[in-house]
Amino acid sequence: MLNMDILTSYSFIIVGSGTFLLAAIAGAVGCITVLKGQSLIGDAIGHAAFPGIILSFMLFMQREPVLLTLGAVASGATAFMLIQVIKENSKLKLDAILAVVLSSFFGVGMVLKSYIQGNSNYKDAAQSGLSSYIFGQAAYIMKDDVKLIVYIGVPTLLLLVLFYKEIKLFLFDEIYAKTIGIRTVLLYGIILIMTMGIIAAGLKLVGAILISSLLIIPAITALQWSEKFSRVLIIAGVVGGVSALIGTYISTAFNGMSTGATIILIMGSFAIISLVTGPHGMIKNLRMRRHGGND
Repeated sequence: MLNMDILTSYSFIIVGSGTFLLAAIAGAVGCITVLKGQSLIGDAIGHAAFPGIILSFMLFMQREPVLLTLGAVASGATAFMLIQVIKENSKLKLDAILAVVLSSFFGVGMVLKSYIQGNSNYKDAAQSGLSSYIFGQAAYIMKDDVKLIVYIGVPTLLLLVLFYKEIKLFLFDEIYAKTIGIRTVLLYGIILIMTMGIIAAGLKLVGAILISSLLIIPAITALQWSEKFSRVLIIAGVVGGVSALIGTYISTAFNGMSTGATIILIMGSFAIISLVTGPHGMIKNLRMRRHGGND
């Protein structure tokens, strides 16, 4: 039985609305990077955004969400451009490049965080909330955090809708997209903006370590149920949003459970079930192989 006291509580409404909106949009946007074969770029950018948050705090001496978000965006965008430069000018494979950039940027963030702790120059600036950007602290998001998610999430969703046809063609036939005059460089930029926006808005909720899960897991789940791009986007958004609400409810009902981690756990459960029982899942594939072998 659902506890109506929890569902109607102010904290659940604030946290639930914020996580629902973020996870739903992240699920849809994540389909783009997953289908493009660049799902781990989100993980690298998520980790790379952390030093930007610390640098922003060091510059402005305050934990204003907008300022920290701008720092995260700047740092993440720098990491993305560095990945592209290394990819074009070296023989390293993408996964190796991502590993180097991810660990280097995140390491810089941890060094900077250690530097400001106990430093007399920052003794008057509150540092207590900075650790939440590593592991996430969705249970403590405020109304201003939800507003930030809305300000970032709604334009991101509008970009996805406005450029839906171009993105679809770009994903499935980039060469043809170029031949008919679609500016693929512009689309790369739009996809980067959408991905960076979601990552920056979600760092406080699930942290740099788990942020990529919001982008990857719903997309993987949706691909087990449909091959039509529009349906995949919708399913991924629904999976993300529903997982957020369930995870928020469970973490509210049981004290001590991390909201962000619980949301990811629910998402992972949906993904495993889908990978096994979905129309494009393991059971269906095994049946097809058996029938093919019998033929």
